[in-house]
Amino acid sequence: MKLLADECVAGSTVAAMRAAGFDVEWIAEALPGAADADVLARAFGAGRLLLTEDKDFGELTIRFGHAFHGVVLVALAGLPAAARAARTVAALQALGDRGAGQFVVIEQHRIRRRALSSPGKPERPR
Repeated sequence: MKLLADECVAGSTVAAMRAAGFDVEWIAEALPGAADADVLARAFGAGRLLLTEDKDFGELTIRFGHAFHGVVLVALAGLPAAARAARTVAALQALGDRGAGQFVVIEQHRIRRRALSSPGKPERPR
C-alpha cells in the first residue's frame, strides 16, 4: 500500500508503518509546511492514499470535490503515541487495498468507510 502521511501524523506512526512494510512518504520530510490542497494534490498525483489526523481533508474532498486517490483519517487523539501507531498499522493492514476511492476513518474500535463514486465526487443517493 502506498501512503502519503500528512505532516500532523506522528513520526512514531510513520516509523511503525514503514517497519510494517508500507510504502510511506511523509510530508514532514518531503514538503514541510505545505497547504492542505497541495498535500492532497501530491497524494493524488502519486496514486497514494492520504493518511491524516486533520478533519479538513473531509471538507476538501467530500464538500469541495478536490480530486483524491483515497483519504484515511486517523481519529485516535486520546490514545498514547505507541497505541495510536499500533492501531493505525493494524487498521491499514485490515483495510488492505480497499482504500482507493474511499474516505476511511480509523477509530479505536472500528474502521468506517465511505465509498465515493469517483475521486472527489460524493456518491449520489438513489
